[in-house]
Amino acid sequence: MARQPPGCRQHHQVLRPGTRKTDDIGLGFPRNTHTAVHNAARDWSTVHRRNLLTGAFALGAHTTPLTRWLAIPADPNAAHTGNRRVGRRDLDALWEVAAHAQRLDSRYGGGTREASQVDRILRERAIPLLHGGYTYAVGRELYAGTAELARVAGWSALDMGHHALAQRHFIQALRMARAADSRNVGCHVLTNLALQTTLRGYPDAAVDMAQGAYDRARHRAAPRVLAFARLIEARAHARLGDRRSAAAALTDSERLLERADTAPGNEPSWIGYYTPARMSADAVEIHRDLNLPDAALRWNAQATPMSTSDYARSVGLRMTVLATAHLQRRRTARAPTWPCWTAPNSAGPSPRTPATPRPRSPCTNR
Repeated sequence: MARQPPGCRQHHQVLRPGTRKTDDIGLGFPRNTHTAVHNAARDWSTVHRRNLLTGAFALGAHTTPLTRWLAIPADPNAAHTGNRRVGRRDLDALWEVAAHAQRLDSRYGGGTREASQVDRILRERAIPLLHGGYTYAVGRELYAGTAELARVAGWSALDMGHHALAQRHFIQALRMARAADSRNVGCHVLTNLALQTTLRGYPDAAVDMAQGAYDRARHRAAPRVLAFARLIEARAHARLGDRRSAAAALTDSERLLERADTAPGNEPSWIGYYTPARMSADAVEIHRDLNLPDAALRWNAQATPMSTSDYARSVGLRMTVLATAHLQRRRTARAPTWPCWTAPNSAGPSPRTPATPRPRSPCTNR
């Protein structure tokens, strides 16, 4: 047997029967529902191994999850047999902790003691329920709530720079969304995965992911969920420097968001964070990435203020983006104002003046 050259890393290893390589933890997307639930529960119990906390983001790991969700976004059976009966009270408690986790993420971001609780909740609250007994209807909602918890856990990991761990949380969240037969949840999770892919430097792949999320869910998902998918597509186009496509996606997002605001209907509560203020703030970043600082600053001037007590993480990020837009204009000598920021003790966000038009993007057709 030929010896490997010095410094060459061997990529295969001999495994005992019934074991898996640590590198594969959290990346599986089984076709069978019960296998998927079993594997996800096992993965969430072991994902904090050191090599996952320090591992790299792997774009190729998306191939199977995306292909299988886009081809068949719903499993045929969500019922499960178990000793502990799961009911309405369990579901309400799970959704409440998921909503609380999302609020903590908005307020503190990752890397805090509060944010680290999400992984513990997955292990201690969600996994026992997944192993319980439940009907088809209860199972669908249980899987949807678990997917939302895993999504928030993914963003917490991403904030801390644990990109491999974040990717695994998102992939398992997408698998739970398929088990839940929920286009809302699946579209939202895949959109989050597209945003991570953009931030890791693969905007071209992210465009495909965001477009796939939107197209697969457009006849079933709520307008606000679809609007967020188009927003993230616009952000990916901006990273590619594609002004025309970014403008089209951002315009679609605004249209869908206005539809959601005028006729909200049966809209999931977890997408309530996507508001006109959030869209305007992201539009600043989109135009900054397109090297259109004047347009970015006009969007910022129109942005509804965001409270630092509720959205400290987002406010900090937006201040950074705004500062770089000022740098693009070579106006570093003049201190910028922060319309997207409100003092912690203020009365909160002030409403947008109805008569004030939104700025027209210079990258749209005239």
